[in-house]
Amino acid sequence: MKKRTIITLDLAKQSNKLRQLLATGRTFAVLSFCSMFFFILIGAAGIAQRQASAEPVSSMKGFAASLSSGFFGRMLEMELPAFQTAQQNEGLSGKQVSGLVMRLLTDINPYDPKSMLAVEMPGMKKNTSFLIRRGEGTDVSVGPEDDDDLLPPAPSEQPSDEPSTPSGEPPQQTPEPPPATPAPTPGTSATPSAPPAGSGQEDGKDAVVFIYHTHNQESWYPVVGKDAKSADSPKTNVTLVGERMAEQLDKMGVPTMHSDQNYAATIKDYNYAYSYKYSKKTVQDAMAQDKQLKYIFDIHRDSQGRSLTTTTINGKSYAQVFFIIGHKNENWEENEAFAARLQTELEKDYKGLSRGIWAKSEGNGEYNQSLSPGSVLIEIGGVDNTPEECYRTADALAEVIADIYHEDTDAKKVTGPAS
Repeated sequence: MKKRTIITLDLAKQSNKLRQLLATGRTFAVLSFCSMFFFILIGAAGIAQRQASAEPVSSMKGFAASLSSGFFGRMLEMELPAFQTAQQNEGLSGKQVSGLVMRLLTDINPYDPKSMLAVEMPGMKKNTSFLIRRGEGTDVSVGPEDDDDLLPPAPSEQPSDEPSTPSGEPPQQTPEPPPATPAPTPGTSATPSAPPAGSGQEDGKDAVVFIYHTHNQESWYPVVGKDAKSADSPKTNVTLVGERMAEQLDKMGVPTMHSDQNYAATIKDYNYAYSYKYSKKTVQDAMAQDKQLKYIFDIHRDSQGRSLTTTTINGKSYAQVFFIIGHKNENWEENEAFAARLQTELEKDYKGLSRGIWAKSEGNGEYNQSLSPGSVLIEIGGVDNTPEECYRTADALAEVIADIYHEDTDAKKVTGPAS
């Protein structure tokens, strides 16, 4: 006779164990989720703190810069009854408020559609800029725009025409670019050539101003033709604007050196992406040649259309300017202070000529400005401006730079050399 085995299951006991297990698992899951959220929060705060310590929040900086001085003056009047501002209050528009909120929440500028693509598409964000200090001609929704696809033209596309001159205002003689020098190896550039006739260095003075062009082939459609593939030219380009500026500075008693080196023609295996590496060597050579260099300007032209880059002053059209500051430079505040001084002086006699001081931290983001606190990148006009309009602006900038130089020189004479 077989024995039967009877198995009894205590459902109540097993149910209690299952509930205990589920409660333990739920507690573990909650604790794990809370720990993960805590560490994510700490990491995000650390990233935010690191970015904030490296540069100001672009949206807040741009928002503050877009406000008029009259707005801040009215705020002071509310707290200081004795204070009276002479600045007109333009008020705080709904456009500015909505734009600020949008940029704070999404990092998208609602007035710049490209910013929506820049968030998702690699490479587009390198052109992102933000306003540091507005000028009389600033449109807060339109910043500088680079020509990143600029390439040297083919020999058959090289234009041979020279810019015409308006009656009564002929540009000064602009010599032909010198013959191409032997091509140095990549990453190097030729030492700046000896100063041309009329340079302030001929009387034994060391140059205090150096003008060069990282993108030296930037030209204008009125020169190369509206059907050209790009507004660039190896012959008639922005180097003529720098040369005009140097000539004016020399006339005003400011010893100036100008480099018109054509990197595409002189550097073997030239790569546009390395433009600032090439021009950095040019600046370093210039600083080694003249120890007194104090003001260094990299002259470019913007890639926007005429309606955004032109203003009329006293009945004459001028190419407007952007002052660009590289925020990857650890000491960018010093360069920005110099640019602010330039803009303030410029707008005393040429109101509306400046489109503001803008900063960039993407892409190159440094622009050789770590080499000197007196280094600024200046964009003069756009692709649809004429050389004559850019010459007028170059003359205006030369006046301002000369005034600053003589003011600093006179102050140094009064105080005497530093001990």
